[in-house]
This record gives sequence, C-alpha cells and structure tokens, in this order.
Amino acid sequence: MKVFNKPFTQQEAIPEEGISAALNVMRSGRLHRYNTLPDEKSETDLLEIEFAEYQGVPYCLACSSGGYALHVAMRAAGVQSGDKVLCNAFTLAPVPGSIHNSGAVPVFVDVADDYCIDLEDLESKAASSGAKFFMLSHMRGHLADMDRIMAICERYHLFLIEDCAHTMGASWNGKKSGTFGDIACFSAQTYKHVNSGEGGFLTTRHSDVMARAIMYSGSYMLYERHFAAPPKEAFEQIRFDTPNYSGRMDNLRAAILRPQIANLDAQCERWSCRYRVIEAILTPCADILLPERPAAEAFVGSSIQFSLLSFGAPQMLDVVKRCGERGVVLKWFGDAEPKDYTSRYDSWRYLEDIPKLPKTEQILASLLDMRIPLTFSEEDCALIAEIIVEVIGECE
Repeated sequence: MKVFNKPFTQQEAIPEEGISAALNVMRSGRLHRYNTLPDEKSETDLLEIEFAEYQGVPYCLACSSGGYALHVAMRAAGVQSGDKVLCNAFTLAPVPGSIHNSGAVPVFVDVADDYCIDLEDLESKAASSGAKFFMLSHMRGHLADMDRIMAICERYHLFLIEDCAHTMGASWNGKKSGTFGDIACFSAQTYKHVNSGEGGFLTTRHSDVMARAIMYSGSYMLYERHFAAPPKEAFEQIRFDTPNYSGRMDNLRAAILRPQIANLDAQCERWSCRYRVIEAILTPCADILLPERPAAEAFVGSSIQFSLLSFGAPQMLDVVKRCGERGVVLKWFGDAEPKDYTSRYDSWRYLEDIPKLPKTEQILASLLDMRIPLTFSEEDCALIAEIIVEVIGECE
C-alpha cells in the first residue's frame, strides 16, 4: 500500500538573503518601520516600493496581516455601518469577518461550477441589493472572468476590493491579479505565496484611498515617511478625522519578505509544475472532476481543488479519512462542521439573516481541497495523486 510521509504544513526555509537582512534588523534594534535615520528608507519602505513596482501600481501599504489589510480596505473605501457588500459565499472566514468588522452587511453570491463567483448571481444581486461595494475573493487561486467582472462593476458602479490572498503572482489576460479593482489585498501568512508568518499588503491607484489607509494603519503624523504613497497634500484634511487602528508591518517581517518578492515569479512556476503533475494523474479518474482553467487565466498552483460529484457525505468523509491514514491531507469544504481553515458560509453565525444558498451548498458538498507545498518534489506530487485515485476507487 502506497503511503506518503511528508508534512503538508512544512514550508521552505526563508531565503538566506532574507535571514541575513533580518539579522541586521535585529542587531540594529530598529524593528519599528518609522525608527529610521534622516533620509533612510526602512526595510518596510523598500518592501512597499518593490511590491508596488511588481504590481505596477503607484501605492502600497505593508500591513500586519492580510485580514487587517481587508479591514483597512473597507474603511479606506468609505464603507459605513449598515452598508451592503457583495462577496463570495465560497470564501475563507477573514472575508466576512472584515465586512462584519466594518459594521457592513455581506450579500453572499453563489459559487459557480468552476469554483469562481457565479457571474449570473452577481449581476442579479448587484441589481437587486443596492450594494455599492464588492469584495471579490479569488478563492483558492481561481480567477473569474475579470472582463465580465469589470463590466458588472462598471454597470452598477461597484467599488471593487480584490482579495488576492491566493492569487499573488497570478494574472488574467496578462494583467496581474489585484490590478483590476479599486483596492487589492494580499497575504504573507505562512501558507501563502510569500511567508513572513503573518503579514499583508494593500495596494491601490487612488491617492485618497491610500492616504486614509496609511492613517488607519497607525502612521500617527509620520505619513511623509512613506515612499510608495501619495504626496503630503493628500493627508492635509484626513489626518484630523481618521482613526488609528495600528496594524503596521515591522522591519523584521519586511526584511524576510523582500527576497521572496524578488523571486516570486520563479516560485509561482514551481507551484504550477507540481499542480500539473497532480492534475495529469487525477484527470483520467472517472469519479474526479477538475474545473477547466481558461486560457486567459495564468494561475498559481499552490493548492488544488476537485469534485467527487457522485459521492455523498459519508463517502466524502471516508475519502478524507482514508487519505489521511495514508499521509495525504485533504480538506472538505462541504462539511457542516467547520474544520481547520475550511468553513461553510452558514457557519458564520455571528452574521444576521444568513440566506440559504442551495446551489453553493450543492457544489461545496462534493469539493475537496489540498495544499501543494514547495517542499514536495514532483515525484512526491505524483505519489500523492496516485494515493488519492486509489482511495477514491476503494470508496466507490
């Protein structure tokens, strides 16, 4: 019987360049982003400049986490208590959490068969809800048709916030994920495409939005020390009426991240190679359905999702259990009981008036998810896929 023996939570080591830079920061004692000498750019400043250049946008703010970036994005967008915000029903908990944190009300949009947001339901709810804000989660690295998304946003005057936690380095028709909407948020949490333990980015092309975000992040009156930022004139009025929510990134994490951003495209290619190995072995299995990825989508294969359409709940649980016993960790998004990072929209019970979404529940009922760490070789990925196929055959 084939068994896999490597952990699914082990990440690659931080690049030596990042370790060296982090040691220099620690030896200096100047971890706080504003603890700089005259005319000096801190590690956090340099990181913001470099990520803004990578994205091709004018403004970038480094944050303490991706979830914090989502919260600040809501505030900087001007969301008020009671406002309605369109968002994916299939997403991770920080997305509805950030909407709730702003006092707004999520309007859940169904998931489609390709695991992206359902564009027909989005259009319908954009027309009927009166929402002026849309938080689009590129969930588990799947990019919806961004041309249609932008047409809907334009038609209904939606302010678009892109949650790019799973799509850093991805693109649609050659345009980078996070450069379509008004604001984009990224994560640098351990299991994302760059790793600082916790961390995140907020990017935008709007000077007023970035000025508010910088003030919210806890700049006090030190906003002139930001370099991937608008000029000081953008802060003249808002500095008096923007609260401080203290969520800055520190220089230690920035030092760790800078070489990872420099090497991001190469890392994304390594993920995609591993994804393709797994995909090639899973695809011939009659019980497994993998969504077709459009030619326009350049995705990052840091995880893989597939459906077992003919399997009921007991079989899904059996597949997860048996794969786990053989060292392959799968997550089931259809489980009524939240586990690990998976949770279904109806488990966020702090929200009021959660609707029933039968289509979303049906799709999630057969949906399995698996991380693909770069600590796995392509041979490891082949073995993992073979085990999955064998287990599914046993559970038919």
